[in-house]
Amino acid sequence: MNVVGIEGNLLHDGLSRVLREIDSVFDAFLTVPGDTRARLVEAMRYAAIGGGKRVRPLLVVSTSELFGVDRTAALRAGAAVEAIHVYSLIHDDLPCMDDDSLRHGKPTVHKAFDEATAVLAGDALHALAFEILADHGTSADPFVRSELIMTLGAASGMNGMAGGQMMDMVADEEGVEYDLHTITRLQQLKTGALLAASVEMGAILGKAPPEGRAHLRAYARDIGLAFQIADDLLDVEGDAALAGKALRKDESQGKQTFVTLMGVEKAREQARALVDQAVARLANHGREADMLRALARFIVERDR
Repeated sequence: MNVVGIEGNLLHDGLSRVLREIDSVFDAFLTVPGDTRARLVEAMRYAAIGGGKRVRPLLVVSTSELFGVDRTAALRAGAAVEAIHVYSLIHDDLPCMDDDSLRHGKPTVHKAFDEATAVLAGDALHALAFEILADHGTSADPFVRSELIMTLGAASGMNGMAGGQMMDMVADEEGVEYDLHTITRLQQLKTGALLAASVEMGAILGKAPPEGRAHLRAYARDIGLAFQIADDLLDVEGDAALAGKALRKDESQGKQTFVTLMGVEKAREQARALVDQAVARLANHGREADMLRALARFIVERDR
């Protein structure tokens, strides 16, 4: 993680803490049964515990802190978002999708277990996300629980992450060429939707009215695009050992990205401009939004 100074220390401590806390939430929910389901739950634990940056849960927690939300509730909602993210990675790594053998520096789930178990582990993590959100322990307010479920469901499905993944697959398989506008839309769905949902869910937990979330939605849109541009740059310039996954795949597959369409320098400038814009969205907040500001800057400075 390439961050320095006071803001870097704040972010490092925040990410380290939320990683431990999210692991504890998953550990509590994913008790290995003493029957033949054990292999499934072991695969879920393998994928969900001890890996990843936990940016999405930290977005949920940091946004919820703006509204004085109980941290336990925010962590449960963050774990639900992370469960969706982890399921998507398991499925993305399968031979029928991106066919990757390394994730977070260790063998992907279908390599460590088998393909069928990986499919089921992803399916079960998807279901777990909504089980967590529907549980009374996440919020005593049924309207809050309902809105959390609706928000995460919309961000995960055809109008969110899965829809963006389909657009990406069609381009790869059928040689469809997308312009910059369409690539932007693709990435807003594939990557940005779940990041945006993380911010939105923090505000929902805080019972912020929809009109009071507009600046946070704008912040989330900005960091979502910046995140993907940074990913595209990492694929070109990054260190595979630090990234913990295969790089240079976009170029070898002839995939259109922000880098191929804009060039390295313009892409980097655009990512930085988006981050500056995202930080400016938080101007009406004080130090309670420092973590959100640090997260925005981390997105373009990260090395993995």
